[in-house]
Amino acid sequence: MTTGPTTDGEYRSIAGTETSVEAHEYDVVVIGAGGAGLRAAIAAHDAGARTAIVCKSLLGKAHTVMAEGGIAAAMANLWPEDGWKVHFRDTMRGGKLLNHWRMAQLHAQEAPDRVWELEAWGALFDRTKDGKISQRDFGGHRYARLAHVGDRTGLEMIRTLQQRAVALGIDVFMECTITALLTDGDQAAGQQRMAGAFGYWRETGKFVSFRAPSVVLATGGIGKSFKVTSNSWEYSGDGHALALTAGASLVNMEFVQFHPTGMVWPPSVRGILVTESVRGDGGILKNSDGERFMFGYIPEFFKAETADSEEEADRWYEDKKNNRRPPELLPRDEVARAINSEVKAGRGSPHGGVFLDIASRRSAEYITKRLPSMYHQFKELAGVDITAEPMEVGPTCHYVMGGVEVDADTTESRVSGLYAAGEVAGGMHGANRLGGNSLSDLLVFGRRAGDAAAAYASSLGDGVPAVDQAQVETATTAALAPFLIGGGENPYAIHHELQESMNDLVGIIRTAEEMQAALDKVAELRDRATRLTVVGDRPYNPGWHLALDIPNMLLVSECIAMAALERTESRGGHTRDDFPATDKEWGTINLIISLGADGSAGITRQPLPVMPDELKSIFDEEGSRS
Repeated sequence: MTTGPTTDGEYRSIAGTETSVEAHEYDVVVIGAGGAGLRAAIAAHDAGARTAIVCKSLLGKAHTVMAEGGIAAAMANLWPEDGWKVHFRDTMRGGKLLNHWRMAQLHAQEAPDRVWELEAWGALFDRTKDGKISQRDFGGHRYARLAHVGDRTGLEMIRTLQQRAVALGIDVFMECTITALLTDGDQAAGQQRMAGAFGYWRETGKFVSFRAPSVVLATGGIGKSFKVTSNSWEYSGDGHALALTAGASLVNMEFVQFHPTGMVWPPSVRGILVTESVRGDGGILKNSDGERFMFGYIPEFFKAETADSEEEADRWYEDKKNNRRPPELLPRDEVARAINSEVKAGRGSPHGGVFLDIASRRSAEYITKRLPSMYHQFKELAGVDITAEPMEVGPTCHYVMGGVEVDADTTESRVSGLYAAGEVAGGMHGANRLGGNSLSDLLVFGRRAGDAAAAYASSLGDGVPAVDQAQVETATTAALAPFLIGGGENPYAIHHELQESMNDLVGIIRTAEEMQAALDKVAELRDRATRLTVVGDRPYNPGWHLALDIPNMLLVSECIAMAALERTESRGGHTRDDFPATDKEWGTINLIISLGADGSAGITRQPLPVMPDELKSIFDEEGSRS
């Protein structure tokens, strides 16, 4: 297991510089060590590939741990009526039917096996009275289907997968950041293929390259481009930008999910996630007038299955067959918009959110047993006892539905040998992701990515492309550039201005004027970012680390604003104040972003994959039951 710069790697001198590059060779390199990355690495290793995991942070610190509520899988442990078709239908409806149908189908069909597999590897789950894996309610899911461990499910998943990877002897390069993908072939002609990756050790600043015909991107999301976010520092859009610059395309980048419940007070913890499990376990949302306001925000699309009175909503927790679900459990995009509207109307909480109340609904014993992390989080960070008083919550940038455009079955991008799984991949969730679908997405498509990456590497035989040293030199020069410019731009100032702009101009509610202003600001910042300056030396230099992240955040932010300006309708995680209605024609179109020969981002419209009739019939069947 590799934990830092090694002494057995080969060091090559780079012409014209005073540095060297540590070189390694594998069949499959997985970038990212969250749920998708670990599951991909395990699959690739089990398929016989020489596999390495490269992660920006420490192993076990992946953002997957923030997915607290559970793993969505139609195991039917509580409700025999549940099954993959119902889960598929819920996922598609939650994504406003803009999902890639094949990805949603595979996800719904394979998620139960991936959960049982975790259990076989040692994962602990809460149990029903008859010993089955317990499943809880979550927004947008017809039945209770989230397998969970209290409100710490993501942490248990990472613990289990990490132990599995370590036991298998998979090499892990911790605190190692990849700054460039290395390719072989003609990118302009769309004939390039993967040759490896280039990066640096965060501890020492020394460079490292990996020769590998298969690379799996599992780098997560883009939240650090926004001021208020639940995402940790690693989420700077690295995988999205790496894929785009290597010749892959991005899809659905206009759809950014603002989780409805993040902490709002004190300011130091603003944006930290408050799990949807609070609402799944009976919590309700109230405004400053004490009104349970979600009943006033039920969209026509979900009226047939949503309770329109408090009495029916409360009965649903005990009798789901004869009652409709509470409006607090509408998909996240609907709840976030409702909270935003209440605050704007002057009915918000003292610190600019609304109240989430479970104290008046459940006993203290129930709350501390089912929601131990939330109890401690509010007690320690906000001085609030959630067993005795309501929480203040508000929307926080949480997830991007857009990502690398991939083949549904193999997760391969347009670049041969480049795969993507998890949040960095687009298509699976359409316009909005349902809670709990992220963890099952990681497992299902992480495994598929690892299998496909290993198979591709094996198919090459002796024809594995070599690392182009000219590309390594270019990457080295780019990485060192901030040290060579004196009196330039401060990376922290650039990052602050970007976050302010994205938060204010490309947030929950959008207009053409604001998004154009955001694009203008990003263009200005990209120009200034060519003159970034850092001081000090390469070891332990956070300013340098941020300087290397900023180009990725700027490129991804441009893609988000560009796609959001192009889509002249409101759908899922994309709400236009100037185009408030959902447009039927837009419901058949994906927006695809790729880089042109001059390196500039361009956008094209692409027809949504056509769903087979046998899957369309699922919606007819479900509609007749509503």
